[in-house]
Amino acid sequence: MSTCKREYLLEYINSPADLRSLSTEQLKQVCTELRQYIINVLSENPGHLGASLGTVELTVALHYVFNTPEDRIVWDVGHQAYGHKILTGRRDSFQTLRKLNGISGFPNPSESEYDAFIAGHASNSISAALGMSIAFELEKKAGRHVVAVIGDGAMTGGLAYEGLNNVSINPNNLLIILNDNDMAIDHSVGGLSQHLVNITTSHAYNKLRYDVYKQLRKMNLISENRRENILRFNNSLKALINRQHNLFEGFSIRYFGPVNGHDVTDLVQKLNDIKDMQGPKLLHIKTKKGKGFKPAEESATEWHAPGRFNKETGERICVKRVNEPQFYQDVFGHTLVELAEKDERVVGVTPAMPTGCSMNFLMKAFPKRAFDVGIAEGHAVTFSAGLAKEGLIPFCNIYSSFMQRAYDQVIHDAALQKLHLVLCLDRAGLVGEDGATHHGVFDLACLRPIPNLTIASPLNELELRNLMYTGYRTPSGPFVIRYPRGKGELTHWQNEMQLLPAGKGRMLRDGTHLAVLSIGPIGNEAAKAIDLLEAEGISAAHYNMIYLKPVDEEILHEVGKRFSRVITVENGVITGGLGSAVMEFMSENGYATRVKRIGVPDRFITHGSVSELYRQCGMDAAGIAGEIIALTSQPDGDPLDKPSIQRIFSSLSAIGILL
Repeated sequence: MSTCKREYLLEYINSPADLRSLSTEQLKQVCTELRQYIINVLSENPGHLGASLGTVELTVALHYVFNTPEDRIVWDVGHQAYGHKILTGRRDSFQTLRKLNGISGFPNPSESEYDAFIAGHASNSISAALGMSIAFELEKKAGRHVVAVIGDGAMTGGLAYEGLNNVSINPNNLLIILNDNDMAIDHSVGGLSQHLVNITTSHAYNKLRYDVYKQLRKMNLISENRRENILRFNNSLKALINRQHNLFEGFSIRYFGPVNGHDVTDLVQKLNDIKDMQGPKLLHIKTKKGKGFKPAEESATEWHAPGRFNKETGERICVKRVNEPQFYQDVFGHTLVELAEKDERVVGVTPAMPTGCSMNFLMKAFPKRAFDVGIAEGHAVTFSAGLAKEGLIPFCNIYSSFMQRAYDQVIHDAALQKLHLVLCLDRAGLVGEDGATHHGVFDLACLRPIPNLTIASPLNELELRNLMYTGYRTPSGPFVIRYPRGKGELTHWQNEMQLLPAGKGRMLRDGTHLAVLSIGPIGNEAAKAIDLLEAEGISAAHYNMIYLKPVDEEILHEVGKRFSRVITVENGVITGGLGSAVMEFMSENGYATRVKRIGVPDRFITHGSVSELYRQCGMDAAGIAGEIIALTSQPDGDPLDKPSIQRIFSSLSAIGILL
């Protein structure tokens, strides 16, 4: 690519190599164009806006200074990496972001060689990057660089500190970039601070520093252990001069910063100055979330993932319909406030998702009884266990896919002690456009083996309220409720709450040909399928199991005695979930029942709309209807003749139910 002046630079950048052919003076223009391109696309195709706008200059500087993809950039939390995707050959496909068969909303090595590591959950960048850095050393690839870019929110995760601790004790040349968008880890104090940064990152200073170090080593006046002490002393001395303190003083990691994360020219200089320094180092940059788009700068939470918006006026485009069902998370939030009003022992805990899970309602009503613990799911569970141990009743709300990060704490700190706490798993099941890293499909299967847990999922909003009330009234151990993202089924949901006895489901309709057993809101898809088929002469009984653990054995005995065919439906992995529980029961109790499981197959599911993913997994009404027909047409005791089956398929296809 020529370095001659072009009116529009971004359209000529198809790889970081093209970017590196530009002059440093042209990088500001690239940043302006990149930021506007992100705004243009996301205004029509929703995604995570604020974080990626804040990292535009950093992204450009990193790919300009480092020889990617041979040098590795490990992003922490993929919300920051939209600019990275655009600069690494995905500019033209960026319009397909988060769509079925389009590019992912997060870095993924299977999508691009420039995506060094998966980045859907927080706090893993330092550990992964350290492994890469040490691998390069062991493989004699010492000339290759590794950079970990960790967002400030991710620094609340314990894994980040485990990684930092290991960085400080293992020989490596890792560069950690802390993207601090007003978390207030450090505050710049003006000219002296900037002067110190300029000195400590300069080639002359560091050459002198290294020459002195070599002479002291030669004279046996310093050892590697004493070098670590000197590093700590240097960091502390800088903090003293700078009149500020930071979290990294105690680590044997060279600390630089803070620097302006929106000055691309200065970032390029700083990165060039420090990239070849020996040993681990951390560059602290200050950025503003939503930089360059005023509405996003003024309201970071609202513009984290704003949906469609008018890029000219900043007005969010929200389609409002009358008498629509409530969001499940809002039902949770309002119900929690009601329970808190009834009992002062009720408290709420969330790991950095108060708005997303609607615990902000409790924070407003009872601010001293609601706790946002940051991105720290393991801590959230154990903290809740501590509250419960002393007589409070915590409702700990964690997104299902993030609960995976607290598995040991659920077992060791909550279940083992049979503590009275309610674990509410929001965003359970297939969540849509966020894709494989965010689908909450493993919770039923991974929690079912744990003793002392009660595990339930509501069919609708009324059952969610009733299950929250039941969990509040059930002191026999941790009570797990999982429910999906998005709107429910009902417009009138504020019922008088009532107990739903643990281990008791209910029959929704009777039938003769086979039984359908479902758990959770996906049961509504099953109900639609059964309605469609009833008009075609297929009669299916439908049971809403409500509880996975303890499972309703009375229903299972009834089904085992009455039906030779059973279909289970769940919005989770079929390996180990409701279907597996039913098969185990039928086998152990001697029932010759054929069980067909419908749910998420044994593979990671991509991104797309929820309806598209339901169809892909055979979990929509059409897919369930097809499985009912297929199972009903099995030869043993076949209640339907072939002409009837063909007529049913033709009828359903004609009305667009089956593809």
